[in-house]
Amino acid sequence: MLSRRGMLATAALSLAAALPSVRRARAAGETFRLGVLPFGTAAWEAAVIKARGFDTANGFTLDIVKLAGNDAARIAFLGGQVDAIVGDLIFAARLGNEGRGVRFSPYSTTEGALMVPAGSPITDLKSLSGKRLGVAGGALDKNWILLKAQARETAGLDVETAAQVAYGAPPLLAQKLETGELDAALLYWQFCARLEAKGFKRLISADDVMRAFGAKGSVSLIGYLYEGRTVADRGEVVRGFARASAAAKDALANEPALWETVRPLMAAEDDATFATLKRDFLAGIPRRPIAAERADGERIYAALDRLAGAQLLGVGKTLPPDLYLDASGNG
Repeated sequence: MLSRRGMLATAALSLAAALPSVRRARAAGETFRLGVLPFGTAAWEAAVIKARGFDTANGFTLDIVKLAGNDAARIAFLGGQVDAIVGDLIFAARLGNEGRGVRFSPYSTTEGALMVPAGSPITDLKSLSGKRLGVAGGALDKNWILLKAQARETAGLDVETAAQVAYGAPPLLAQKLETGELDAALLYWQFCARLEAKGFKRLISADDVMRAFGAKGSVSLIGYLYEGRTVADRGEVVRGFARASAAAKDALANEPALWETVRPLMAAEDDATFATLKRDFLAGIPRRPIAAERADGERIYAALDRLAGAQLLGVGKTLPPDLYLDASGNG
């Protein structure tokens, strides 16, 4: 028969063992609000999380908040209307250096590209001078920032003033490129894939630019953005979301039939487009350690600081020290 001291010790051990499940059960009633764009792949991943119950299995309920575009996503995030959005590293770093405490978790290494028609006379960045150029995502889009820096570095061209630049939504710009109203368009990878299936070609990709700036591997320039306060106050929910996100990516990588859940969201006009979108999404799943991501992020940031400086990056000369959040929720 156990002594009173033994009984207390046993009870304490049982309570300690139960604490993780208690914390998870407590988090199960919490909602995690993910902002998604109508043309963004985060909606694909969110659909799998909901369809497979990866949210409830990881102690939270996913609320998918549909947002009109990048500007709306940033406003919703900064205003606390959502807990996370997919955003770019440069935007996250600027906010972090301004004291926002934003954390960044790699989402994808697949990036956009500068698209031109087959047989286009535009063969390099210098050829953009005087041409009608569409830019998706607005003046602060990461792909545009990188392209401007590369044009200045390699071609001595201020493409923002040398070309006839039109900002707009990716679907509209892709359509205008197809109809010949634009000579070139800098688009997100999904729209690049759609155009490739129609014979258009990539002139230069964001990955090409990053390699030129010294990146040693494929960099996740886009990731999930969280407010530092959210991570501090609701860490278990954030970690649960990270686990659910990883589970969704693994499921899509290993279960081809699961893509039928996603296909209605892809607006794939034909099987060739569907196959290209699927291929590029899976190719972009981050595989590198956070340390490798950060090292390349620092190289790219240093190049941008040298070429664009405070006008682009704000007060920071380097990435904020605690910017990266490990996908496991550590760090």
